[in-house]
This record gives sequence, C-alpha cells and structure tokens, in this order.
Amino acid sequence: FSAPCSAILSSYLLGERLNLLGKLGCMLSLVGSTVMVIHAPEDEEVTTLDEMSSKLKEPGFLAYAAILLALCFLLIFYLAPRYGQSNILVYLTICSVIGAFSVSSVKGLGIAIKGFFAGRPVLQHPLTWILVITLVASITTQINYLNKSLDIFNTSLVFPIYYVLFTTIVITTSIILFKEWVTMTVMDIIGTVCGFLTIILGVFLLHAFKDMDVSLGNLPEVLQSGQQAPVTRDDKNILIEVDNSSIAPEDKPKVFMIYT
Repeated sequence: FSAPCSAILSSYLLGERLNLLGKLGCMLSLVGSTVMVIHAPEDEEVTTLDEMSSKLKEPGFLAYAAILLALCFLLIFYLAPRYGQSNILVYLTICSVIGAFSVSSVKGLGIAIKGFFAGRPVLQHPLTWILVITLVASITTQINYLNKSLDIFNTSLVFPIYYVLFTTIVITTSIILFKEWVTMTVMDIIGTVCGFLTIILGVFLLHAFKDMDVSLGNLPEVLQSGQQAPVTRDDKNILIEVDNSSIAPEDKPKVFMIYT
C-alpha cells in the first residue's frame, strides 16, 4: 500500500500533479496489493540462527545472491555514473536489489532477537554480526540512491516504481530462501501473479500519462479532442502550419512551429 499512498501524499503535501489516470492507477495498486496479501504464501518456519545459516548456505540461494551482487556492482560502478541522471530505473534498481539483502538480514536479526530474550548465546554466533553489517551496509546504500532518485525525479513516480521493483525482488528472494512455493496452491499462485500484474498496471497509469491534464471535469473534452486527426509531421526540419488557414480570418496572424 506504500506506492499509492506515497503518490497521493506527494500530490497533496508536495504539490505534485496527480491526474485522473494517476488516481485510477493508485486504486489499481491498492486492489493488487490486497489480492497479493490474500494469496501470500506462508514462510517456512525458521526459529534458530543455525537453521537460518543452513538456509543461507544452500547452493540455490548462494547462486542467486552472487547474481544480485554482480548486478548491483554493474549498476553502481558502470550504469549509475552514465545513465543515473536520466533514467529513473537505474537508481531504483540498485535500491531494490540491495533490498533483497536488507530483508533477509532483518529476518535473521528477528530470529536472533527472539533467541536473545530466550537466553540463547546469539551474540557469540558469527551470523548475528554478519547480518548486522549486511543490514547497515544495505540500508545505507538504499537511502543514498533513493535520495538521489528523489532529488532528480518526481516523487509520485519514484515510490510506485520502487515499490514494484522492490516487491519483485523481495518475493523472489523469499521464494528461493524459504521455499515458499511448497505451501502455495494453484489458486494462490494465480492470485499472486494477478495481483502483481494489477499493481504493474496501476504503476503504468501513474507513469505513462502523468503529463496529461485529465480530470472528471474536462474528460469529455479530452475524449473529443482525442478523436481529431493528429498534426502530420513529414520531416523534423520543416515548417508545419498549426492553424487551419481555410477557417482563419485574413487579418489573423498564422502560427507556425519549427521541429528540429
């Protein structure tokens, strides 16, 4: 629910524009999030740090973590300096990929905290400190690149796109780490996929039509103007007459535009 809430709050508190299609996108995101929560799988029960350590050492998760690290280094050291200022996906993908490690660390530290209050020697377990270091490094990196993205791009776009990317990575990480597909039925899988696709559709409406002036008041005018023939552009460097000369008065100046 963070994506539509962030878009709505940024519209009212920060004065950023949210048209009718954007509001429809927020509603679709809420519906998709609700469907995903209803069909969400149950986590495999992990109660000790030893069990968590065995999960982290499995070959499937190690290969997945290696791929995420390689992708993260590629984004940070190659793509971000070149395309981070112009492409909204670069910084947000870094935050989302790093989010896989932060969520896993939070899960492990939650188990460690429970063990600490239960009287277990969790402070002597090396995994506890590995998880703390991983969590601090990942959260610091996420905050850094999320702030960079917010400084450059519209807030109502940053949070929905970040929500979709982050949710995708987190769900994939949980499935690989905790083998959540074992407890999922066919209906749960279909419901989860449909909910996630609904969220993506809502984010698309937020992003693709953000510059359109569409509201309930001017919707008939927008639909009517959309049925008119578009202006033809035969070449980038020619003069194109915008006003219709057949109906324009003789003394009215004609308007031209140059497309380069």
